[in-house]
Order: sequence, then structure tokens, then C-alpha cells
Amino acid sequence: MSLVAVTGASGYIGGRLVPLLLGKGHRVRVFTRDAQRLRDVPWRGQVEVVEGDLQDPAAVAKLCKDADLVYYLVHSMSSTRQFTAQEKACAQVMAHAAGEQGVNQLVYLSGLHPAGALSEHLASRVAVGEILSASANTLVLQAGLVIGSGSASFEMVRHLSEVLPVMPAPRWVLNRVQPIAIRDALHYLAACADLPRPVHKTYDIGGPSSYTYAQLMKIYAQVAGLREPKIWALPLLTPRLASHWVNLVTPLAPHPCFGAGPVPAA
Repeated sequence: MSLVAVTGASGYIGGRLVPLLLGKGHRVRVFTRDAQRLRDVPWRGQVEVVEGDLQDPAAVAKLCKDADLVYYLVHSMSSTRQFTAQEKACAQVMAHAAGEQGVNQLVYLSGLHPAGALSEHLASRVAVGEILSASANTLVLQAGLVIGSGSASFEMVRHLSEVLPVMPAPRWVLNRVQPIAIRDALHYLAACADLPRPVHKTYDIGGPSSYTYAQLMKIYAQVAGLREPKIWALPLLTPRLASHWVNLVTPLAPHPCFGAGPVPAA
């Protein structure tokens, strides 16, 4: 029975991955900045909890000690200019700890992206994968938009479609993305714990089709029995203004990716 460590266990994907790993018979250790956030999850009594910050080498080393595999499922939610430096610093601490503690496999969930220029957030995701890969066997899964009830991406689409029959929108609503269902993303992630040998490679994961954000909103409206929204892509609506607009018309907390200008998925 292998020991699997999970960062981001209190997040949307990590919190759904942990019970799948437990169901496969793995021992699971989770990492969180605040253990109280996990007190009400049904699997709390079945896991070991390490409390700390990802920039704390001692805490991260404790997470990695004797672990066969470590899932790196965290991204900075900061909308400040420092988020890139923060993500790199955390990745460097994890990479060093994984190497020192002899972790056999890192699994990192990154973002699906095209070749060429990337938004700041996607470029940061790529840089994190490169840092991790430099120190340990790292399996990078580059996911498209993860769609599932409760995910930030799905809730944004849902709320915008329900609230605004006519909406001005930033130009990136016409960019194409390749969404993946949360159940499929979890399938790939959980399967990584059963690999017969370490893997050091990057794979793209996404659904079979690509859509624009505008198309996703119209598809949701059709399925939900709503009037199809009319969407106007405005060239003068900057990413920062678009972020404020989303926060005003939906109950969602501010999310840096809403203002980052998503780029087309490959």
C-alpha cells in the first residue's frame, strides 16, 4: 500500500481526488495551510494532515517524507503582480523537497495551452511544471477548462448565462477552449497513482471538442431551458475591467483568471 501526498486537498479538485485514492487502498497524506478547513470533510479521519505553507521547506519536507507520489494541485489565487514569483517559489521548495526525500513521482495539474504567447497565468503554470520537472520524475497533465458543478469555470458560465440575457464581454469570450469534465480529469489523476513505473512526461487532457466561452454560455442556456444570451465582444473592455464586471454581476469571489485574458486551447 503506497503513501500518496496531496497538496490542494481543500480545493475543488484535490478534495474530490482524495476519496478516490483512499478507495484504491492508498495511504493518503494531505497538505493544508489551515487544518480546520478539513474538519468537516467525510474522509478527514482516514488521512494524515500536514499543516503548513508551501514556502516553508520544513513543512514541505514533512509532506514528502516516505511518500511514493506527490500531487501538486495548487495555484496562486493572487491577482497581484507577485503571483508569478509566489508560484515559482513554492514550486522550487517542492522540487527541492521531492528530490531530497526521494519521491518517486510528482504529478502536476497544469493548463492546456497553445504554442506561442501565453497569458501571465498560463505562462506561470508552464514555469511551475519546468521547475518541478528539473528535480524529480514529473508527470504534467495539462487540462483544459475543468467543467463540473462547483468549479469556478462552470459557475462563471452558469451565473452569467442566468443573470444576463444580453451581455457585453471581453474579446476573450471568442477564444476557443477545450473543456474537460471533472469526472474525466479525476480519472486521469487517480490513475497516476497506479502507474507501474515513474513517468517523466507532459500530456494534454481535454474533451473531444473545443468551444468559445460564448458558445459554452449558449449551450448552458439551452440545456437549462433559458433564453439564449446575446453576447457582444467589446474590444475596449480590458481584462481588468472584465474581471470587475464578472465580480459585479455574479456572486463569485474575485478570480485572477477571469481578468487574465484566456488564450485559445490547442
